[in-house]
Amino acid sequence: MALPKSALAGLAILVVAITAARAQQSPMPEELARKLLKIGRIIDPPKTFALYAPLQQKEPYHGVKVERDVKYGAADRNLLDVFMPETAASPRPVLIYVHAGAFVGGNKRTTPTSPFYDNIMLWAVKNGFVGVNINYRLAPQAAWPAGAEDMATAVQWVTDRISERGGSPARIYLMGHSAGAVHVANYVSHPEFHKVKGGGLAGAIMVSGIYDLTATPLADNQRAYFGADPARYAERSSLQGLATTDIPLMLVAAQLDPAGFVLQFDLGKQATCKRASGCARAILLPQHSHMSEVYSINTADTRLTDEILDFVKSGK
Repeated sequence: MALPKSALAGLAILVVAITAARAQQSPMPEELARKLLKIGRIIDPPKTFALYAPLQQKEPYHGVKVERDVKYGAADRNLLDVFMPETAASPRPVLIYVHAGAFVGGNKRTTPTSPFYDNIMLWAVKNGFVGVNINYRLAPQAAWPAGAEDMATAVQWVTDRISERGGSPARIYLMGHSAGAVHVANYVSHPEFHKVKGGGLAGAIMVSGIYDLTATPLADNQRAYFGADPARYAERSSLQGLATTDIPLMLVAAQLDPAGFVLQFDLGKQATCKRASGCARAILLPQHSHMSEVYSINTADTRLTDEILDFVKSGK
């Protein structure tokens, strides 16, 4: 995962510029920022969980109706949760969230009593969405393109069924984190998997994903999903499709992400700038790590969610 000196220099300049521009208005407490910095550029869910779980709501969730483990497809893991307001409202945009897990693990709810990833669904309802939180098939039992296929099945289910739950099938946003972002990117960039005309999305949000499988050597868990043949990696990447899709895109990475994710963020951003519609909205979150960027959703730190709301409002 070593980066060229030129790439590291460019990354350092970008991080310094963004951090300087936003540090004065940071809603992250200094103590929390220090603890994240101490954890560093690694993926550490347990330590990050311990920092953010006390900041999140616990059930029961006032004013929110929740449907758990609704089947959206034939596979055992084709399950989703729907979060919606208890009181009737006009049709709302829909936010579908796709969890992380390194392709071989993860869940839409990390434990039966965990606030994650209910936190993202609660934020969604609070801000005018219907929230849909999905599981998907895992490697090695389900290899590429199972993730993109499950995205297609979930989008089709939402398109067909969300209006009866107060959502608008014309305004579906698909958001994924880490491995989930890879599945979102693969779905967006490979129209052959779409079950709804045009992909059925008003926008796609990819948080700390991998878009070019040829850029760095793949880890064992990544090979378990994408296969062991490097000759297939270019066609199984999303980079080329991200450069041609008409779906509005938002790319996110964290300042404390492992360096490979920031490299992928930059590659994805460059690819989307080739589109006739212009570059994707690209956000490098100051102070945050790979896990804190999503664990912080529905707290006082609204830097990411403010960008999501603006993305939805502006359409780009």
